[in-house]
Amino acid sequence: MLGENYWDQCLEKLESELPDREISTWIRPLRAVESADQLTLLAPNRMVLERVRSDFLPKIQRVLSKLAGYDVAVNLAVGSATESSRETPPAAAPIATVATVAEPLAGHTFGRLDPRYTLDSFIEGKSNSQARAAGQQVASSPGHVYNPLLIYGESGLGKTHLMHSIGNAVLARSPSARIVYVGAEQWLNQFVSSIRFGRVAEFKNFYRSADALLIDDIHFIAGKEQSQEEFFHTFNALIDGRKQIVLTCDRYPRELDALDDRLKSRFTWGLSVPIEPPEFETRIAILLSKADSMGIRLPEDVAILVAQRIRSNVRELEGALHRLSASARLTGTAVTVEFARSCLRDMLASYDRAVTLDNIKRTVAGYYNIRLSDLSSPRRTRSLARPRQVAMALAKELTQHSYPEIGSAFDKDHTTVMHACRKIAELRDIDERLREDFENLQRVLTN
Repeated sequence: MLGENYWDQCLEKLESELPDREISTWIRPLRAVESADQLTLLAPNRMVLERVRSDFLPKIQRVLSKLAGYDVAVNLAVGSATESSRETPPAAAPIATVATVAEPLAGHTFGRLDPRYTLDSFIEGKSNSQARAAGQQVASSPGHVYNPLLIYGESGLGKTHLMHSIGNAVLARSPSARIVYVGAEQWLNQFVSSIRFGRVAEFKNFYRSADALLIDDIHFIAGKEQSQEEFFHTFNALIDGRKQIVLTCDRYPRELDALDDRLKSRFTWGLSVPIEPPEFETRIAILLSKADSMGIRLPEDVAILVAQRIRSNVRELEGALHRLSASARLTGTAVTVEFARSCLRDMLASYDRAVTLDNIKRTVAGYYNIRLSDLSSPRRTRSLARPRQVAMALAKELTQHSYPEIGSAFDKDHTTVMHACRKIAELRDIDERLREDFENLQRVLTN
């Protein structure tokens, strides 16, 4: 008898031999179903099936046969594992292709929505509150408010988490809804495949019949004219049908030079919301929440230490947490501040090296187009005083230096630094331009 364990081993082998793009686009969407001495691999749609059959099936069969020790019969079919568990797949000769349905049935999702990603598990802070609120509105009334919803920001800040949360929430409210989640690169590869195999009509029907289309990293199609043309028409068809579109992008769409102007315009029809790097309090909350979900006892003082030193994005925080958990489990040691400093020594050191007082001064001077010496000048004109205060506030937030040490770097005393930090904290709440400057500089310095 064959089972999913053989498929898991086969997948590991294929991952070492094939490019990540091909694995994520064509191989991972397959689902394995056991049937006597053969294995049926279920593809989410006919495009994936045709591509696997033409380019990957012989390799898959060789790997499976080697693992099993005998020739394995491999079936391909279009369908879902849930559907196939109710009836045995039809027997077929090795390397046969059986198409049972043309596309996923209503209520099924294409692409894997991660059930761990929910709106409740999405930690809210100043950096992402607008995006979460918009996601909640979309999930409550898909197709009717904020359509499309575009979430933009740098990698690792929670855009994909929020997108999955919206999809899961829509599905929970309407189990029959057809949710299509896909990465833009995967969408592009499938479009190319549909042209290659003469299945463009099926491709169009598949995506244009979705109740909600969720596309990650839409910036990937910028500069690809034919793909942008196809997505333009898919976008219009879904909007006209009052179907929800949710997109993520690494920046505000109008900043994408190679993106078609018509798409730039349409992407801003609904609502575009940013997700910024999480502030200190949110970083602590994220660490404690993720530790709870992983069953890790994380003392608050350890969370504070990690949140103070790792500021760039959520993914880096998760990486630190996983390392702490693995090291504690392997050594049988409790997670303490001393243990965390030792375990994360190289990681924390790399962050400390990345953000220095000199680097902050050079970056701020360049950003405001002033001379480096102006930051230490006794002159108090507004054009120099404000950048100086911003630089001091950044130094306090992004380094471990004390007020006197920061003051020395700017030829000022510690009370001047304390005043600068308080002033910038106040202005960030009321001055949108300064808040934007501060966040831009944070991103430059921590990435």
